[in-house]
Amino acid sequence: MSAITRKEVEHVANLARLQLTEDEALQYTKDLNAILEFAAKLNELDTSNIEPTSHATDVKNVMREDVNRPSLPREDVLKNAPDHEDGQFKVPAVFE
Repeated sequence: MSAITRKEVEHVANLARLQLTEDEALQYTKDLNAILEFAAKLNELDTSNIEPTSHATDVKNVMREDVNRPSLPREDVLKNAPDHEDGQFKVPAVFE
């Protein structure tokens, strides 16, 4: 594992358009290196008998079935609209 240098922190800050003080650059360099050291500890774990996963938990579709069902009458819905025209909601234009 190679350590992150202060020059690299300043380069990334520049790319992100961040202005770091001297103290911040030093602190971020120290913090990022501490994070990398902690992450490197994960390499010490024996994962040879662990099956690879794409998610930490099971992924399932939580969407309901698309069922056709009755809706409110158009006239009742349009009563709540601030403005309507020809049976449709009328909204401000978003394109010029």
